Amino acid sequence: MFLKNLIIKNDDIIIRDIEFKKGINLIVDETSSSDRKSSGNSVGKTTVLRLIDYCLDGDGKNIYMDPEFKTTNSNVESFLKDNNVSVLLTLIEDIDDKTSPTIEIERNFLARSRKVQSINGIQYNISDFSKELKRLIFKTDSEHPSFRQLISKNIRDEKHKLVNTIRVLAPNVVTDSVYETLHLFWLGIDINQSKDKLTRDKNLEERLQTRLRRESNLPQIRQSLIVVNNRIAELERKKDSFNLNEEYESDLAELNQIRQKITMTSSRISRLELRKELINESKENLERDVADIDIAQIGKLYEQAKVLIPNLQKTFSETVHFYNTMIGKNIEFITEELPALSEELKSLGSQLQHLLKYEKILTSKIRKKGAIDELNDIITEITDFYEKKGNLEEQKKTWETSQQNLRMIEEKLAGINDEIGAKDTLIQERISQFNRFFSDISERLDGKLSILSTENREGIYRFSVSNIEGNPGTGSKKSQMASFDLAYIKFADSLDIPCLHFILQDQIENVHSNQITNLLTEIVSEVHCQYVLPVLRDKLPSDIDIDSLEVLSLSQKDRLFRI
Repeated sequence: MFLKNLIIKNDDIIIRDIEFKKGINLIVDETSSSDRKSSGNSVGKTTVLRLIDYCLDGDGKNIYMDPEFKTTNSNVESFLKDNNVSVLLTLIEDIDDKTSPTIEIERNFLARSRKVQSINGIQYNISDFSKELKRLIFKTDSEHPSFRQLISKNIRDEKHKLVNTIRVLAPNVVTDSVYETLHLFWLGIDINQSKDKLTRDKNLEERLQTRLRRESNLPQIRQSLIVVNNRIAELERKKDSFNLNEEYESDLAELNQIRQKITMTSSRISRLELRKELINESKENLERDVADIDIAQIGKLYEQAKVLIPNLQKTFSETVHFYNTMIGKNIEFITEELPALSEELKSLGSQLQHLLKYEKILTSKIRKKGAIDELNDIITEITDFYEKKGNLEEQKKTWETSQQNLRMIEEKLAGINDEIGAKDTLIQERISQFNRFFSDISERLDGKLSILSTENREGIYRFSVSNIEGNPGTGSKKSQMASFDLAYIKFADSLDIPCLHFILQDQIENVHSNQITNLLTEIVSEVHCQYVLPVLRDKLPSDIDIDSLEVLSLSQKDRLFRI
């Protein structure tokens, strides 16, 4: 799929109609860098990338949120939310064939009944919107990787995507198994979708067993049960020697059953509360990871630094904001079990109160019948041991259930890993195929041979990108990303793997001028793709014919939204 055009309109008034073409598409900021009072999206050149991202199921907050100090641009936010501003993105299957199939995506910034979120004229809810985009573009209904994960490398506008070539998802909150699924999917190798969830479940069961082990282990519980059962049998024989009447025996047996139920219910509540505590503990750990930075103070430091370094790239708070947002999404994922746990705890609490009331009634009834002191002592001891038995049996059940769960999870994971491992030859072949494109483009772009490789550690394929000559610098890193993204399109086309044929790349100015020239005049034209770049006109090499590559010109007097 290629970009055909992007229309920004307010009701029926078209604010912008940007037509994209094959090859290089420059969004040019005409502002002279020597005159700029601040860096960033002052005219909206990067916002074009974010509007495309919004149409592709982005949350859209970075369109009006200041990327540096995490403050809202109230002017832009009010314009978008107080008016009927909508964005219409049209994708086309083949940029060289104007009659080829298209996908029309429209979104606005209103809420509830006024919200527009449509594909080809059909309105979708949040979940189905992303699924339909995935089905149309990537020709799959599989749950993982998500649509947003699949397109993460195509839209490089956030800091973590500008410093990492392939680990382009939320920093520090995405597991290796998620990356494994994503990277293998990129290579055209689909694997079992449940691996990441199984890995998370395994971690939870292991933590549960660590907590249980603080009280006792399973062998100790089993031996304790043998001793307790023997003691109960001995006490029951003593009690039987008193020849109690049938009614007394019946009440006593019922009391013991009730007390055993009380013990088991209390223990069950305890175990559920423990599980809830583990989940909340994970939630709190993630919440502690949320960066609590004095953005205003950092802002002052950055303003001071600008005096010394006029072209300072100010992306710190933008990264903090994105990182915190993704932690929030991860918290939602790990806490999805909490409502069901809370409901079960509420139900069990009600049952426990009912049992305690009935226990009190039976106890009072037995006492009124009267019994000799020795018998009372035996009954009290029997009751205590039944309580211990109930507690031990609940612990045993919890342990055995957890161990059974863990065995099932490990068996499933082993099966999935074996399935993936059986594809090792295919995986290595696909990597070799990719590297033929990757190393060729990277060498021609900046003289360095870059490669993709993978290592299977602990049952998970971990992918990495490296230069044969060593680690790249900032400019070379951008070149490496450009090489990877362009090589991937050539690789995907060679195997008919559905993909987006456009790359949105911010901050290209960090690349050496010779590499920019090489990229813009030669390499991109050899790939069946579109390369969309927001740039400052006076930052581009003088030998570039900017006008022939430009699709949008912006300035301080003509900003993107014209407000």
